[in-house]
Amino acid sequence: MYAVIEKGSKQYRVAEGDVIEVEKLPAEIGDKVDIERVLMVGGEKEVEVGTPTIDGARVTATVEGHGRGKKVIVYKHKKNYHKKQGHRQDFTRLRIDKITAKAKAKSKKSKVEENTDGA
Repeated sequence: MYAVIEKGSKQYRVAEGDVIEVEKLPAEIGDKVDIERVLMVGGEKEVEVGTPTIDGARVTATVEGHGRGKKVIVYKHKKNYHKKQGHRQDFTRLRIDKITAKAKAKSKKSKVEENTDGA
């Protein structure tokens, strides 16, 4: 089973056991984090897409650590002017523990279908 989640205005495709790096979260190492912005859940045969999210779906993850990303160089250049700057984005490393999707309700036949079955 896999899910597409949204965290920090970015989307990630995750499965149980995956390790992802998201924008820094205010959580301690070892804390459990629940992600409720689940946009899609897929299994072996079925795929459920939310509008925009799936009600009742949840992804549980454990905080493994914090860090800083690779340095990005920003260079501005104009006539008689140049400026070199660097940036390192903070991140939180999460291990995906569990993907919980709300069970689908059984579909009910419409009244038109019921009337045609007995005729």
